[in-house]
Amino acid sequence: MQKYRDDERVKAYVDDINSMHKVVLETKNEASLLKMAENLKQNNIPYYLWTEQPENIPTCLATVPVVRSDLGDALKKCSLMR
Repeated sequence: MQKYRDDERVKAYVDDINSMHKVVLETKNEASLLKMAENLKQNNIPYYLWTEQPENIPTCLATVPVVRSDLGDALKKCSLMR
């Protein structure tokens, strides 16, 4: 969130600390994670992709706070992590 601290969605999210809501989704593999990143980029949804070093392996991504309806199909193939 620090990277996008000036984004209005981030500001609204942290201003209402008692209502912060997070969803953790999972994907099958690295290829699908990279595909999600591309989908987010195409939908103009800011995100950050973590890459483990020194292995250079993408492991996780996080979006700015966004309502589900704004995501469109960007994360459609993900499932709720259990």
